[in-house]
Parts: sequence; C-alpha cells; structure tokens
Amino acid sequence: QLQASGGGLVQPGGSLRLTCATSGFTLDYYAIGWFRQAPGKEREFVGSIRNIGYSTYYADSTKGRFTISRDNTKNTVYLQMTSLKPEDTARYYCAAGSYSTVAVAYDYWGQGTQVTVSS
Repeated sequence: QLQASGGGLVQPGGSLRLTCATSGFTLDYYAIGWFRQAPGKEREFVGSIRNIGYSTYYADSTKGRFTISRDNTKNTVYLQMTSLKPEDTARYYCAAGSYSTVAVAYDYWGQGTQVTVSS
C-alpha cells in the first residue's frame, strides 16, 4: 500500500514536499516513481528513484526543480518540489515497481494527492 500526502494550494514560485508512505511490502526491493495527472490530460512521468544506489531520473519538465529522496528505514519516499508553476497543477501519485519512466512498469499505486499552483 502507498499513501501520498502533502499536497495543497501554493503560489507560483513556492515549494511543497510530498510524502509517499509505504506499507505491506519491502520498500528496499522497489524503485519508486512519481507521476501526475491533470484534468483532461494523460498521466505524466515526474521522476523516479532506484532502490539500489538511489539514483534518480526526472522528466525534462521537472528536472532542476524537483528532487526525489527515500528513507527505507521509515518506508517513505519524498518529492520535494520547488519553483512551482501553474502547469505543475495536477494530482500526484507515487508508485512502486521497476525503475522506469512508464506507468506500466509500476505494480503498486497510491491514491494520489492534489497539488494546485495558483495565485
């Protein structure tokens, strides 16, 4: 099970940290991906973090502004978002699976948390 939290309303240029709390499986064995979906749009890859070495990969749209980290001792993964833009508005999902940019590579999904960037 994955539970994403930390979303909310933030002004353009602001920051938010999303948290993905996991349970029921061994986080050490899984990469974690973050995806987002805005109304009327397809689900979009945001970034991912490996389970070994903790290397990360980001979409071009989030590179340099978003940072993913994980603490396996707490079964938690974080998405730190800075310099937020209105186009970052979406529901954000965390997922556990294979290190990939595609959603089908991930086996377990959380319910998502809404992020709204607006003045």
